[in-house]
Amino acid sequence: MCCIFAKITNVNIIVIKPPHLKEGDRIGLVSTARKISKEELAPCIEHLKSGGLRVILGKHIYDIDNQMAGTDEARAADMQEMLDDPSIKAIMCARGGYGTVRIVDKLYFNTFIKSPKWVIGFSDITVLHLSFHNMGYQTIHALMGINFFKDEDPRMAISTLRKALFNAPLVHTIPAHPLNKKGTAKGMVIGGNLSIIYSMMGSDSQVRTDGNILFLEDLDEYMYHIDRMMMNLKRAKMFDKIAGLVIGGMTDMNDNAVAFGKNAHEIILDAVKNYDFPVCFDFPAGHIDDNRALIMGAPAELVVGDDVTLSFNNG
Repeated sequence: MCCIFAKITNVNIIVIKPPHLKEGDRIGLVSTARKISKEELAPCIEHLKSGGLRVILGKHIYDIDNQMAGTDEARAADMQEMLDDPSIKAIMCARGGYGTVRIVDKLYFNTFIKSPKWVIGFSDITVLHLSFHNMGYQTIHALMGINFFKDEDPRMAISTLRKALFNAPLVHTIPAHPLNKKGTAKGMVIGGNLSIIYSMMGSDSQVRTDGNILFLEDLDEYMYHIDRMMMNLKRAKMFDKIAGLVIGGMTDMNDNAVAFGKNAHEIILDAVKNYDFPVCFDFPAGHIDDNRALIMGAPAELVVGDDVTLSFNNG
């Protein structure tokens, strides 16, 4: 088990930015969670190559162990090899699902610390975002290998990922949502999938919210469970000192036969209504087609007004 997480326990950590990419750099593809096929990954590989990157596949990326991409040992070995290879400048996860938490404590970071690199993904990959942030490194919350289309893809998701990787200005401007709470916040963007954040509470990968802009998104949850998770974060004082709150896609939500009485946005607003930080709803990130890139751990400014701007200082 890696012990580096336990060594970094202070809240005021310095977050290190991995080197930005340039054409010809090598990017690794691994699956830390659910299985994936060659056909599903082909559009991603083609796009990365056409964008000037050299794609290196994990040795076990197409393995199958029931619903996962090989055994825990195989998935961990692929991730470890990418972390240890100084020629790999970024690691993109193939897909989410479930399984990353089963390998995170099998990883060692001694070599990574000497040559840090970008880790890319969302959903179940929130386990890695939280863990790397607590170690003091930036990551990129963005689309994964399975999220690329076969044909020409004009989505902002693609262009914003490239901006994050290649050090172009990254600014998101979107229309305001009726439930937004206006205001301005500055801080590091942290967070990810709400269910994963909830499951990491009490562990070395627990989210650190003080002074930060918290991002949350989720998929296929029941309304009462959204409420349960928000109440957990509230009671754990995760909202007491945050700078701002950004809510991404709350996608394909469910309700019981007897309705909970509020939708996901209303549940979240109810949980934070007595705080004075700005809140933005329907930010284009998460389990949606246009899953725009966020640089987790990077300084940013959130302005919630007649429209919403989230701008990153990624220079």
